Amino acid sequence: MSKIVDRIKAPTPKFFKVLRNVGLVLAGVGTVLLTAPVSLPATVVTIGGYLVTAGGVATAVSQITNIADDAIGETKGGGHDGDGNSS
Repeated sequence: MSKIVDRIKAPTPKFFKVLRNVGLVLAGVGTVLLTAPVSLPATVVTIGGYLVTAGGVATAVSQITNIADDAIGETKGGGHDGDGNSS
């Protein structure tokens, strides 16, 4: 569990910061559509639900991506080489 907390606290690359903010906006717009005080068509409410879901997923994924990760998800500067020794 501490590894997850460390990943969340680690610095986030610029692209994923932008993606996180876009996800927050999408989730906010979806929430507004779902909680509107007026009766909206079912299609609009459905779209609002999708926006909340997509925004939440985008925000969560971009928050746990950190600078130490490379393109294939391994940490830079080492890792395990399969025999239990760090490379």
